[in-house]
Formats: sequence, C-alpha cells, structure tokens
Amino acid sequence: MTINYDMHQHDDVALVFRALAEPARLSLVHCLADGPHRVGELSTHLGLAQSTVSAHLAVLRSAGLVAAAPDGRATLYRLAHPGLDDLLHAGERLLTPDAGGSQDDGGPHGHHAGHPLQDRGPGTLAEPAGSGPARSTSDSSATVRAS
Repeated sequence: MTINYDMHQHDDVALVFRALAEPARLSLVHCLADGPHRVGELSTHLGLAQSTVSAHLAVLRSAGLVAAAPDGRATLYRLAHPGLDDLLHAGERLLTPDAGGSQDDGGPHGHHAGHPLQDRGPGTLAEPAGSGPARSTSDSSATVRAS
C-alpha cells in the first residue's frame, strides 16, 4: 500500500513550528491566550524589552499565529487561532507523560500562574523562583527569524 504524503501541508506546518521554536514566543502565546495585550503589557509580563517583544510578535504574525488590531495609538495583539494554546499544552503533556491527561479544570487557563513567583503545582513545567537560568532582557538576545 502506498501512502501519499503530498496531501499534507508539511511546509506550512513547519513554518508554524519554527515560529514557535523559541521559548519567549511560547511565553507570548501563553500570555495572549489570556486575552488581547499591547506590546508594553507583554513586555512587563515577560520581562523583555518592548523591541524584543515586537520582533517576536512579528515572527508570530508572519506565521499567521497572532493577529493585530489598532487600539488608539497602540496595537492590540491576540491569538489568531484559539486552539494554539491547546497545541502548546499538548507539547507540555509530551514532556510530562505521568501527568495522566489534561489538568484543565474547565476554568480559565491562568497562564500567568506559571510566573516564577507562583507555583503551578506538580506535573507542570514551571520552575520555582530562582531555580532557572537568568533570562536576558537585552535586545542582543532576540534573534527572531523563523527560518
């Protein structure tokens, strides 16, 4: 039996995964899953320079993962696909197979609960405060090309 792999959109899917293959962009997706945000708000949440956040958002937008709308003099960013957050959670479950399925309680995802100042509980990927490597906030760490 011959399987036709040409019917799959591997090139397009690879573009999506390349855009997500940066921890800061994954963090941006988690923040945007809580609702629309401006660059300044995302910068504060993530501890990254606004220019770095803007560059990461540009990569996510070019992959079709994030949408933008004017909001006065600012721009409001949101997830273009509501299921994107579920994709990230599926990836996390791959790393914690002993978690036994979804830990979603049906309520809001509360992704800011994973902030280093808060404990997300057993079976999650969040590190306790002070246990992970320091994250640079300089623009020199923002190589954000998706290719």
